[in-house]
Amino acid sequence: MSGSAQGRPGRTPGTGPAAGPGAGPVLGLRANLAQFVLLVAVNALVGGTLGQERTVLPLLATDVFHLGLYTSALTYILAFGVSKAGMNYFAGTLSDRFGRKPVLVAGWLAAIPVPLMLILAPDWGWIVAANVLLGVSQGLAWSTTVIMKMDLVGPSRRGLAMGLNEAAGYLGVAVTALATGYLASAYGLRPAPFLLGAAYIALGLGLSVLAVRETRDHARLEARAHVDAHAQAHGELTSGQVFTLTSFRDRSLSAVSQAGMVNNLNDGLAWGLFPVLFAAAGLSLGQIGILAAAYPAVWGAGQMFTGAASDRWGRKWLIAAGMAVQAAGLAVVAAAHSFGPWLAAAVLLGLGTAMVYPTLLAAIGDVAHPAWRARSVGVYRLWRDGGFAVGALLSGILADLYGIRAAVLVVAALTGLSGLVVAVRMRGDDHRTR
Repeated sequence: MSGSAQGRPGRTPGTGPAAGPGAGPVLGLRANLAQFVLLVAVNALVGGTLGQERTVLPLLATDVFHLGLYTSALTYILAFGVSKAGMNYFAGTLSDRFGRKPVLVAGWLAAIPVPLMLILAPDWGWIVAANVLLGVSQGLAWSTTVIMKMDLVGPSRRGLAMGLNEAAGYLGVAVTALATGYLASAYGLRPAPFLLGAAYIALGLGLSVLAVRETRDHARLEARAHVDAHAQAHGELTSGQVFTLTSFRDRSLSAVSQAGMVNNLNDGLAWGLFPVLFAAAGLSLGQIGILAAAYPAVWGAGQMFTGAASDRWGRKWLIAAGMAVQAAGLAVVAAAHSFGPWLAAAVLLGLGTAMVYPTLLAAIGDVAHPAWRARSVGVYRLWRDGGFAVGALLSGILADLYGIRAAVLVVAALTGLSGLVVAVRMRGDDHRTR
């Protein structure tokens, strides 16, 4: 970025203080600070609606609904992953067509029934249905906050923006996982933990309707000055071409997409099976809540630094190293039998994921033209959150056949292999081409 006019504050048309009030949209973090901070807060609430499940649902599966097979118990993660992945794809297309704000509001509306369904569920089918709606909500709302922040900040601070966005979301997950663990230990698995989620949804919907402003014009402004890595395409790609380019044809975009998928594959494993493993080892609900919170807490807090670091040092090797650190953390989970080593493993997992998560999103923004960037983000997030579904299915089958520890080891190996793919396939300088 340092080598292009657009990467230097004040040199791109419409950026910097020279644009002035009333001159239309202005790119840059400082110029859009109030809206950016508001969107950070909104995404923290989006993360909190997911965090309400992290500690409690795996225990509901075994203790309340008495599901004997891990594959059956993980159907809610499978349902969540499939619906969220699909909505991620459509969120990009819809936000280009109708604007970002309507898609964000629609995401919150989809979440409204979820806490009530989790509280009242008479059978496991209700839990699965609630997670279909939760996936729809997360796909629309989280994807849109990502796109809106990319719109606002322009190219020079993209890694920082994604780091702050993902930090807010996953700190929301962590804080809520810890809080719901406490509520469950004090008041039972239902209804208290899910009332917190209901409050998040009400607040998030209110802020999105009343305070969030549309950002599509910021993307159009950036598009007018953008230097396209695929000069022959410019902004004229169809949605099918964007899908193919992001998934397979472009070396960097495809490497990023597979890494995102494997990252969430191991997160699906952690979400669904770690609490069961910890409970079987005799840990208390409070200890399980701490472990369920530690992983996304380190993940969330670390992204405040790793996103900005990727702006300075590049994306490729931060991603490859982060996948290796995650693989090491998973190996420790498989080998350990007590709270202390598992806490260390959770820290390793969180650190590795923090290195990867915002960097992957920033890498998409480096390559994708602003005219089709929202669709490319949607395709990437389709693959990434499809990892939840693959992880739930793969780890459930492996755990039923060979035990939880064997499932964790297989996923650790896949995670390490994914890092090697990034090291071999991804270009190393895309963040400097804007």
